[in-house]
Formats: sequence, structure tokens, C-alpha cells
Amino acid sequence: MDLGSHRNRSSSCEIKTSEEEKIIHLVVYIPIFIMGLPFNVLALYIFCGKIKRWTESTIYMSNLALADILLLFSLPFKMLNQDSGWPFGKAFCSFVESIYFVNMYASIFIITSISIDRYLAIIHPLKARDLRSPQNTLIICFIIWVFVWLGSIPVYQFHDTSGSNYTSNFSIACFHRFSDKSWNPGIIIFVELMGFVIPLTIMTFCSVQIIRKLLQRQNDIPGNYQMCIRIITVNLATFICSFVPVHLGIFLQFLVRQDIIDQSYCSERKAISLFVQSAMCIANINCCLDAICYYFVAKEFREQGSRTRKSLASIFSVIEL
Repeated sequence: MDLGSHRNRSSSCEIKTSEEEKIIHLVVYIPIFIMGLPFNVLALYIFCGKIKRWTESTIYMSNLALADILLLFSLPFKMLNQDSGWPFGKAFCSFVESIYFVNMYASIFIITSISIDRYLAIIHPLKARDLRSPQNTLIICFIIWVFVWLGSIPVYQFHDTSGSNYTSNFSIACFHRFSDKSWNPGIIIFVELMGFVIPLTIMTFCSVQIIRKLLQRQNDIPGNYQMCIRIITVNLATFICSFVPVHLGIFLQFLVRQDIIDQSYCSERKAISLFVQSAMCIANINCCLDAICYYFVAKEFREQGSRTRKSLASIFSVIEL
């Protein structure tokens, strides 16, 4: 969602969608759509149709693929909006915009749940026997989906076409110029803390603890523990690179909309707007990174499986993503 594009209250610093932003969107979104959609559809087909025995990891990955497909569904409409305006009306515009929130935060919560699942299986294996099960994983994923869909409801009220920030033609407002009430401090604090800071803290803690445990057991798993550590490190780095910029952009744009960064800093406000656009593109690339990770990890574990000790099978099963 283009959180940065809006028209300020005053004409002294008018921020519109620039040609640079349009080029960034097309250059990034077209490859994401072409690469991400077939990979994620195929991954979902494999997880749901080809794997006979579902594990905690396959359930999480299938839900992650579904979340990515939802975001990819919105990209053609977003590119159409860049080219010729929005012809489908406010209701459908809000629905497509809400998919951004649903995908982003469903992905964040699912990835965080995967980290917790790994942590329990490796650090607390006895407790994991009681807590980890495919049934419990399905319940967790169901709760995540209900939470993010309910959390997306306010998006339908974020466009106020009667305000001075909008023209009478709504077709140019979709994906742009959220009303002032959408930048309510309570909403932004809730989104930043619950949607990012807390999940990032949990994931970092779990990843560090798992890596420490694997380093302690490196003599028991010669040659293999490094691959496990590499996968966990890459997952954490991907999470940080994908979601830190966009949430930083949301915070900076909040400062702009609250006039904490006032209109005398017009060039800075325009730079923040462009940064938000770029950060959203970076976050969307996560769809392709997830898909690549599915196949990379699956291949590695098939090759390593026959050489892995039976006693360590549970460790590898929870580091499949």
C-alpha cells in the first residue's frame, strides 16, 4: 500500500505520485508477479496435494504461500492504477488495499510462529511433545487469519473522499492519500508494536537461542549444524530486510502526517514519500524469497536426510523453513 503518497493540507508542499515512483513500481512488481505467482501456486499445490503426511512445518509453509498469493493477486490492479487510474470503485479499492495488510501481517505472524515452533522443538523437546501437533498448528494458523482479516477492517474507512485531500474523482485516489484518521497515533502504535516490534523481538530471541544450542551440539552433528545455522540466519536476515524498512517508513510518514516534520521541510517530506514506496516494494519481494526458500530448503533436506542421524531428525524437521 502506498502509504507515502498524499496531498498535504497546504499547497506549499504538494506531494504527488512521481514518475520515479511509477517506474519503481513497474520495475519491481512485474518481475515479482511473473516469478512469485507460479512458484507460490506450485508450492501450495505440493503442500496441499502431494504431501500425504502434514507436519507442523508444511502447514505453516502452505499458509505462508497462501498469504503470498493474496498479495500477488493485488499487483496487477496496482499496476493498472499506476497506468490509467482506478476504475473499479472505492469498495474494491479498499478490498485490494486491505490485502496488503493481510499478506504482510499474516506473513509476519506465520514466520514468527515458525520460529517459536523451532524453539520449542530444539530448546524444550519434552514440552514440545505436548504442545506441538498438526492440529495445534492448524488452530494457530486459523487464529492468525481471523486476526489479520479483522485487523484489516479499518482500511475500509481510511479513504475519506469528502475531505479536502481528495478530488471528486476517486479513480485517482486508490492506493494513495489516506485520510488523516488513518494516521491516528493509537492505530500506528498498535500496528508498529503488535505487527512488527514484538514479532521481531520474539523471532530474534528464538533464532539466537537455537543457534546457541546448535553451536553447543556441533560435535554431535559434524558438517550439518552449519547448514542449520545458515538457514536460520538467512531467515532472520530476510525478515529484517523485508519488514524493517516498511515499518520505519510508516513511522516517518506518521511524523509527516502529524506535522511533526513540518511543511518547511518539503524536500525531506518528498524523500520520505519516495522511501515509503521503495520500502513497500522491498517488502513485496519477500513473496519471491519465500518461494525460493521452499525449494532450496526442500532440496537440501532431501539430500541430507539419508545421512542425518535418526536422533537428530526432529531438529531438521523444524528447520524446514
